[in-house]
Amino acid sequence: MPDAEDPPRPPHLTPLADVLPPLLLGTATFNTQYVDDPASMPYRGIVRRALVDLGVTGFDTSPYYGPSEALLGEALEATGVERSRYFLETKAGRVHGTGFDYSTAAVQASVRRSLQRLRTPYVDLVFAHDAEFVRPDEVVTAVRALRALRAEGVLRYVGISGFPVDVLAALAESILEQTGEPVDAVLSYGHCTVQNTRLLGDPVARLHAAGVSVVLNASLLNMGLLTTRGVDNGPQATWHPSPPALRDVSARAAAVCRDEKSGLAALGIKGIEQVALRYALDVWAREAEKAQVATRAAGGSLGVGASVLGVTSEVELDETALEWWSVLDGLRVPHFALEGLQSRTGIGSAPDALARQAAGLERSAAVKTFVEGKLWPVFGDLKDFAWASPEEGWVNELNPAEAVKTRS
Repeated sequence: MPDAEDPPRPPHLTPLADVLPPLLLGTATFNTQYVDDPASMPYRGIVRRALVDLGVTGFDTSPYYGPSEALLGEALEATGVERSRYFLETKAGRVHGTGFDYSTAAVQASVRRSLQRLRTPYVDLVFAHDAEFVRPDEVVTAVRALRALRAEGVLRYVGISGFPVDVLAALAESILEQTGEPVDAVLSYGHCTVQNTRLLGDPVARLHAAGVSVVLNASLLNMGLLTTRGVDNGPQATWHPSPPALRDVSARAAAVCRDEKSGLAALGIKGIEQVALRYALDVWAREAEKAQVATRAAGGSLGVGASVLGVTSEVELDETALEWWSVLDGLRVPHFALEGLQSRTGIGSAPDALARQAAGLERSAAVKTFVEGKLWPVFGDLKDFAWASPEEGWVNELNPAEAVKTRS
């Protein structure tokens, strides 16, 4: 039941689905979990390339991602682009790998600290981060704390993020029941990929029924699991939660994608990264619209499922943009384009809209057929496997000193 002190939703607040960009640059990669020295990576060039050259106007970060907020804030400021021209989302509640503080004071202090790091007077959207790690009543407390900041103009939209999709659906239902207002957004990661499609179907239908405006799909490569290198040969080896069996079949799937007989070379696809990227972008773009949790800010007559993708180089960013534009071509959705980039690669370079649509549809169909016919048999019983989050016996290890530091 709604609390008498629940802050009312601003009456003139535009629905999130009307303003959220369909593609957001995720900056979890601006962190030692993905690169050895984030300050030495080309983060300024990546952000400028995204915002100024490629028309990517959405950015996702979190205080949990180490220096990510500060690096992103510096890079955005350096572009000189007006704040109103891009969408900025961050998170609150996760202090470190095994520590969470969802109290009102901590959540609000975290957001105010994020404003300083991001060099902005407001953020567009804030998620309660990895909400499955705390009790449902704590999640409701955090959502109420964020909505109080919304009333101050510090933020505009409120969401929850996490891994287990059934838990996210249950939390969205509980928040609606307890507060009388749905969350604006849910960010799900690792559940609409070439290995795991559990987000589709019942979970996303429950989220829509709970009034969620937009569901975002993140971690299309499952935090590096679905890559040629894999997670055992990089920084993720020390923390990635995937079990050995899943790492093994993912490596075998990557080998299938590298096989010269796979037929992928004819599409200009070089490895599992491109396969996984194209598949997830296309499937979620379509399925989110069917489930009525897509963004309508892309233009065109149809909504488009919103995705969050992280990169570590401008080359990776260009590859992502090209695949995304090709997906949109297949949907007949207008989009930003960089002619030189498209003509150099051949992706999306057909001379007219109908030809680009046909090429986009053909590419999506070929990748879908390859994934379902070649990769799903490799994953076998581990298709749709998701590790427990939190793991059994997990304990919140936030100590009082850390809690005080968070509130400072």
